Amino acid sequence: MSTALPALETERLVIRPFVLEDLAEAHRVLSDAWAVPRADQPAQLPARERWLRWAVENEAALAELSQPPFGDRAVVRRADGRLVGSVGLVPALGPFGQLPGFPAHRGSRAWFLEAGLFWAIDPAHQGQGYATEAAGALIARAVAQFRLGRLVATTEFDNAPSLAVMRKLGMRILSNPEREPAWLQAVGVLEAPAAP
Repeated sequence: MSTALPALETERLVIRPFVLEDLAEAHRVLSDAWAVPRADQPAQLPARERWLRWAVENEAALAELSQPPFGDRAVVRRADGRLVGSVGLVPALGPFGQLPGFPAHRGSRAWFLEAGLFWAIDPAHQGQGYATEAAGALIARAVAQFRLGRLVATTEFDNAPSLAVMRKLGMRILSNPEREPAWLQAVGVLEAPAAP
C-alpha cells in the first residue's frame, strides 16, 4: 500500500504538498497565522526556508519509506491559486490519559502517541470555512487510506475559532485539568472518524 497522499480537491480548495516556490507566500501566511510568535517557530525567512525544504523532503522521504504522510500540506484556493494556509497530520505525543473522558489510557500520566491533525489559515482568510474544508478533506482521505481509529487536535482554551473548527469536524472537546504540559489545554477527539 502506498502511503503517499495525492493532492486533494474540494469545492474551493486544493490541499497539496508544499513546493519550494511557496516560500514567500508560506512565510507570510504562517507568520500571520500564529497569533503569538513562539520561540520554537521563528518567523525569520531563513528559518522558514529551512522548514519548507524539510517539508518538501519529508513528504518524499516518508513515501519512499512507506511511512505515514506526517507533515504540512499547502491549502490553496482553486479559484485563483492563492496559498491561504496549511493543514496536516502529525504524530501527537502527549499525556492524553490525564484528560477526563479521553477514550484510551484513562488516568495514565504516561505519554502516548496519537494521530494528530493541525491547521493554520491566513487571518485575512479566516472565517470562510477553509480550515474546516481542508481538515475535513484530509480526515476523509486519511481514514479511507489508513483506517485511522482516532484523531486528535490541540489548541488553547481561548482559541474560539479552532474550537469551532473542531466542533464542525465532529470532534468532542476535552479540557486538560492539569497545568502541564502548557500546550495541552483543549483537545479535540474524533473517534473512528467517518468522512466529514
